[in-house]
Amino acid sequence: MALVWGITPLNAAGGGHDHSGHNHDHSHHGHNHDHSGHNHSHGHGHGHDHSGHNHGHSHAKSAKAGAHGHGHDHGHGHDENDGPNIGEMIMGHITDGHEYHVTDAFTIPLPCITYDENGLNFFMSNKFKHGHSAYNGYVLDHGRLKRVNDPKFQSLGTVDGVHAHATDGVTHVDYKGKHYTADRTGFWDFSITRVVFTMLLTALIMIFLFPSIARAYRKREVPKGTQSFFEPIITFVRDDIAVPNLKDKADKYLPYLLTLFFFIWINNLLGLVPFFPGSGNVMGNINVTFTLALIAFLIINISGKKDYWGHIFNPPGVPFGIKLIMVPIEILSIFVKPFALMLRLFANITAGHIIILSFVGIIFIAAHLAGNVAGWGVGLLSGAFLLFMNVLELFVAALQAYIFTVLTAVFIGQAVEEHHHHDDHGHAAAH
Repeated sequence: MALVWGITPLNAAGGGHDHSGHNHDHSHHGHNHDHSGHNHSHGHGHGHDHSGHNHGHSHAKSAKAGAHGHGHDHGHGHDENDGPNIGEMIMGHITDGHEYHVTDAFTIPLPCITYDENGLNFFMSNKFKHGHSAYNGYVLDHGRLKRVNDPKFQSLGTVDGVHAHATDGVTHVDYKGKHYTADRTGFWDFSITRVVFTMLLTALIMIFLFPSIARAYRKREVPKGTQSFFEPIITFVRDDIAVPNLKDKADKYLPYLLTLFFFIWINNLLGLVPFFPGSGNVMGNINVTFTLALIAFLIINISGKKDYWGHIFNPPGVPFGIKLIMVPIEILSIFVKPFALMLRLFANITAGHIIILSFVGIIFIAAHLAGNVAGWGVGLLSGAFLLFMNVLELFVAALQAYIFTVLTAVFIGQAVEEHHHHDDHGHAAAH
């Protein structure tokens, strides 16, 4: 997703010489070098930017014969001088990581906890020095903890000057001219990432908050303070989600539904806070939404009554030929329901974060292309959209918690519902 800009800034020190579009014929010992179409920026150290160009070198012993054309393609990706890499910035914010970036010079490291053949390892993520160092064979590749497969490299301890990069899904580690590969095998990862930290913080908030609200009800029936804020929300989950879908079994599943609603909602709110301890994109992590969907899947099917399974494997009142079609569809629906829950929550939260970060990125793109004045001008317009999107995201944070909770209640209600067929037949006969 990297944005590559076709603009090469001149070096600050030393004059910048533009040779673009010129054909420079340099004769060195009878060799002709064709550098046509290149932009050579010379400063101190003579930095040449050849990214994305095809360099054709013509070597000839004479001007008339023995010419051999060698085409070397030096196509490179994004260069740090090419402009703001908005795609990388967005991906860095919506994906997980092992540290909180407060400023360019100040980060808050998080604990890395692994278990391998050497036992339990505990160290802070600043050991990696923003991905330029390795520790006991572990490296960071775009925020993901991986381990070099070479035992000799693992025994080196702290290693500086490491360059880790991914190509075609494989992490390559370069160190002192040697090449290694790294992956996520050979160890168990229990690290406290931003997502894990945010979930633990949400759990602590809920553990502290809701028992205190319960104790307040024992002292007084009239709500006061925090109790008065949360009472309408708790009542809403009970009266508008649990009771309509679960009826007389609402009280049995109400604690789970309340926990589910507030866990999703609080995590979504913390994800909208752009600084520590917020910014953890919990519900934008497919592993989290998968786990929530898996828990719902287990509760739904463990709670399923005889009528629920009967309608799946032997739909009543349906001809045998139609059953051959319906039964596979009903079996598939067992898995489709939680899968839809997982994707709906993940996609909506991720999309909201991407839109907000894109509006931020537009400001830096405008400033890079047209100067700071344009950046400020675009910033005013983009800031208005940002304000609107943040207000909308506050609504979406609660809406997605509501949708996930209400659909879970609907699916549980379908599983625990008992059909009194004899009463229905008797009622029909009476009419």
